[in-house]
Amino acid sequence: MFYRTFISLLAALSLYACDANANKFVAGEHYEVVAEKSTSKPEIKEFFSFYCGHCFAFEPFAHKLSKNLPQGVELEKVHVDFLPAASPEMQAALSRAYVVGKNAGQGEQVAAMIFNYIHRQQATFTTDSDIRNLLLVNDFDAATFDKNFNSMPVLSAAAKMKEHQLFWSQNRVLTGVPTLLVNGKYKLKFDKLDPENFDAELKELVSYLLAKKD
Repeated sequence: MFYRTFISLLAALSLYACDANANKFVAGEHYEVVAEKSTSKPEIKEFFSFYCGHCFAFEPFAHKLSKNLPQGVELEKVHVDFLPAASPEMQAALSRAYVVGKNAGQGEQVAAMIFNYIHRQQATFTTDSDIRNLLLVNDFDAATFDKNFNSMPVLSAAAKMKEHQLFWSQNRVLTGVPTLLVNGKYKLKFDKLDPENFDAELKELVSYLLAKKD
């Protein structure tokens, strides 16, 4: 009897939490609806650039968010190449470097190396060798980099990033970075989140949108 009562209470609290979030987050204010249908599975994409100062500032929040997603949901980082700070070719090379790191289980570390190089050290990449040297100085395995940087799987993954970028840019959804898209349908509006409670509200909003039904 006690067990059934306890389970009923949990269910009621769960429904209350969902209703509270539904009332708290409003379409057009906290997020935009940018597509008619959601993806078949819950997903979240972060469009970003290593050359973007706002993306650099957002990294700690993205990192924390990635550790608090529902089981089976991954924060997919999509590097773009349209910032004026560097050529599209150099930005595409950084996309490949990130993919190499991610495939080696060191995506966060490689991203931190590149962000710090650009924004803290105020340094500039001019060739692919500059990228290689940065990773190796930070103890990334040289053989892993050399084997994979121009490999078909890495080139394919970078091309997929470009494909996502073009699709959402052409649909006038991706107009700047960082941009978070949930379930291929909802675009978050960061400016409406409480700056004093940004971490918690970001997590709540993402959780709400991941579970939201069409």
